Amino acid sequence: MKYYQIDQQLFIKNRKKFMAQMKPKSIAVFNSNDIYPISADSTMAFEQHRDIFYLSGADQEETILLLFPDALDKKHREILFVRETNEHIAVWEGAKLTKEQGTQVSGIETIYWLTDFDKVFFDLMTEAETIYFNTNEHYRQAVQTQTREDRFIEKCKKDYPAHQWSKSNPILQQIRGIKEPEEIALMQQACNITEKGFRRILGFTKPGVWEYEMEAEFLHEFVRNRSKGFAYTPIIAAGNNANVLHYIENNQQLKDGDLILMDLAAEYANYASDMTRTIPANGRFTDRQKAVYNAVLRVKNEATKMLVPGVIWAEYHKEVGHIMTSELLGLGLLDKADVQSENPDWPAYKKYFMHGTSHHIGLDTHDYGELKTPMKPNMVFTVEPGIYIPNEGMGIRLEDDVVIQEKGEPFNLMRNIPIEAEEIEELMNS
Repeated sequence: MKYYQIDQQLFIKNRKKFMAQMKPKSIAVFNSNDIYPISADSTMAFEQHRDIFYLSGADQEETILLLFPDALDKKHREILFVRETNEHIAVWEGAKLTKEQGTQVSGIETIYWLTDFDKVFFDLMTEAETIYFNTNEHYRQAVQTQTREDRFIEKCKKDYPAHQWSKSNPILQQIRGIKEPEEIALMQQACNITEKGFRRILGFTKPGVWEYEMEAEFLHEFVRNRSKGFAYTPIIAAGNNANVLHYIENNQQLKDGDLILMDLAAEYANYASDMTRTIPANGRFTDRQKAVYNAVLRVKNEATKMLVPGVIWAEYHKEVGHIMTSELLGLGLLDKADVQSENPDWPAYKKYFMHGTSHHIGLDTHDYGELKTPMKPNMVFTVEPGIYIPNEGMGIRLEDDVVIQEKGEPFNLMRNIPIEAEEIEELMNS
């Protein structure tokens, strides 16, 4: 891994939080992700399942975590199963975790080879009454591929039909949504790397540059600062491309007068950052561009202030909609008749701002976290309003990542990344 090893105390704390909510005589199992094929002998780069990483720090394929707080033998209350290495694997793939390294990373004393899993699992299931399955219940999930976790659940239901089943996800939604100080520090590092990339790009951008060249500049800066690269597929959208919300082709040339919307950010140690900035290709906003830009910035600033403990996510979005409506009226994009006759289920402002304002962020860009209960301190949210005007050939979105505080306004992890129009112009022309 490129990142510095994370203190095992984070994963010890995370496991304690999870196990505190498990039912008596219950086992929870967490599997690594598969390595997915492309074709022939090609595979995609391995990405660890975020849940097993959150609970163990193990960032390696073919790993299984087992938690059994009521195991009769104390050494079996936490077990990490890892792939046994050999000289052939070491030569062709590189070294894998030894048992000793598994303990160093995770803080788990009992490490077995993966080949021992079936035998150990059968023995422990004779003591257990319930097994927790780790199903994907994220509100945005649309996964069609059968995962390693799915195959384990199928086999377990067949082999142990007399056991009760329960779900890990409700516990994970609750505890993963509230970040530990160590996690916030890792996310801050991801944001700091993102800042370096953005400052680099300000001196590089000009008419005639291609969107993919900007992507390459970001990637260079990210990787040289110990990131694997982008936390999600990068969007670099010049001119009208910005009006396609998930534009990812990044294959067009910048023209004089274009605005470039960049929704991209670095990961660090599997933790995501999520930034959007919009800059002028030629280094100067027109008066109209600046008016729309500053309207978006005002909405972002007001929305950020609203992210405090006790707020309900859905109600927050409604309030942001009212603020955006006022700005759109001021820009002449809406008039009073539009607002008076609007459909409550699709308010008038949605013509120009059709997506949500905030989502949880952490190990996943759209992270786990409760959305129907009041916001809590140390939840981390994006704030990302935008105004999209296809007939004017521009789309503007601005986005920062903020930590909800016990008292006062959220703490902005991207506070050092330039966002004021005048500062961006100054840096692009210096």
